[in-house]
Amino acid sequence: MDYIDGHAGRFGVAPICRVLSAHGIPIAPSTYYDARRRESAPSPARRRDAELCEHIARVHAENFGVYGARKVWLQLNREGITVARCTVERLMKVLGLQGVRRGKVKRTTIADPAATRANDLVGRRFGPLAPNVLWVADITYVSTWSGWVYVAFVVDAYARMILGWRTSTSMTTQLVLDAVEHAIWTRGRHGVADLGGVIHHTDAGSQGGFNWSSQHGVVNSSVVGRQALPPVFSTRVSCGAGC
Repeated sequence: MDYIDGHAGRFGVAPICRVLSAHGIPIAPSTYYDARRRESAPSPARRRDAELCEHIARVHAENFGVYGARKVWLQLNREGITVARCTVERLMKVLGLQGVRRGKVKRTTIADPAATRANDLVGRRFGPLAPNVLWVADITYVSTWSGWVYVAFVVDAYARMILGWRTSTSMTTQLVLDAVEHAIWTRGRHGVADLGGVIHHTDAGSQGGFNWSSQHGVVNSSVVGRQALPPVFSTRVSCGAGC
């Protein structure tokens, strides 16, 4: 379409379409004009989304930017603007709007600018050609009735399989060590005795003792942080930007 737009004034639409079709790119002039009409005249669904975006932005602004998708949806329906809640959620994401959440915000990645950071050996290339080439580790949190629970996990980037995981009510070095040891045990149970070529990749941040496990990971001396792991897991560590 862009090519035809750029040369139609010189050669004409029909001749360009004939040449393109002769070279294996079949396109009729009518197809070109139909596409241009669709672009110039938005579909009813797009017009509807545009109208709803105006109302959603208005309701969000009138309520000091604290309303989330649910309250915006309820307010729109009270005003007689019939819309599905999932539509409001989708359009609020498009507009970059969100409500204010109650409670404390949990952060599991806090970069320490003074800490020694391992080199990034992955460079965003998360598609290894075989298992046990790249393991990706992280830590997150889950809200439960009993309080916050931290979850550390190790994923094989090739198989997209969680090899090891652990949960705890506090974020400590031992939590991460246990997840790595679980991953080693999982591969050992599958008959993998040598994990010397694995790259252990994490982000660049942590809190407290987790910094030792995350940034320095599993180094050549088979030591994670300040605690030893089985000698079978002597590998390279990689550290990317904070996620």
